Amino acid sequence: MTRYLIALVSGLVFGLGLIASGMTNPAKVKGFLDLLGAWDPSLALVMGGAIAVGVIAFALARRRSRSWTGEPFEIPPATLIDRRLIAGGLLFGVGWGIAGFCPGPALLALSSGLPAAWIFVPTMLLGMLAHDYFAKR
Repeated sequence: MTRYLIALVSGLVFGLGLIASGMTNPAKVKGFLDLLGAWDPSLALVMGGAIAVGVIAFALARRRSRSWTGEPFEIPPATLIDRRLIAGGLLFGVGWGIAGFCPGPALLALSSGLPAAWIFVPTMLLGMLAHDYFAKR
């Protein structure tokens, strides 16, 4: 039961953070990515905050073998930066720039009924299925 409560609280905090930061608003995200136009740097603070929290969380997690709920976990040891990683990052970035969504905020926007999310999320899922299909080959 504790596991589900922690998941619920974590999801709520994450979702509220996305809403408060404007990450569910494609216009705000596109404004951040428009470096040569009307650039909106406010999401840089969101990213900086997320990176800071992530660095601290991973540093603490490296010292543990189990999560707070007692579930075993390990941090993947992969550190290789290869063509697949770079190509994936580029595709993610282009998709983010075109749509103004990344997966988490898109799901949250979908639940609020935002029409663009109703187009983005199914296409994102198709892309995930295509990846899995071609990765097996």
